[in-house]
Amino acid sequence: MSYSSKKSPNSEKILISSGSPFEEMTGYSRAVAFGEEIHVSGTTGYDYSNMTISEDTGEQADQCFKNIKKALEMADFEIEDIVCLRTYFPNRSDWAAIAEVISKWCNSARPTSTAVVCGLVDEEMKVEIEAYARRTSAR
Repeated sequence: MSYSSKKSPNSEKILISSGSPFEEMTGYSRAVAFGEEIHVSGTTGYDYSNMTISEDTGEQADQCFKNIKKALEMADFEIEDIVCLRTYFPNRSDWAAIAEVISKWCNSARPTSTAVVCGLVDEEMKVEIEAYARRTSAR
């Protein structure tokens, strides 16, 4: 599976796909960019190149950011452009591992952030991260 992008008909939106079967199954885009903004859907720790997911929460969180980074790059955005994160996870005890990864990836961007303890779609998913970014400099 590979990332792809296409312009939405009659719109300035750019629809970005990771090639994940989840996107096709539920009719959504990995990310939608328009102008200087991009919204990245809730992203789990699947490695979409081979549809595997680690059992380790920290590794899943890291893969979430790798997937988010790829989606951002498809529309010429960077991790540093992230202004808002929403993180969903089922087990409070996993927060320290997740927070460490968020800090690693977002320390320079310093986005707003919300963490929500809740159930996820599949039991093997230990974290899901949603991102909103806005270009802060001309590229």
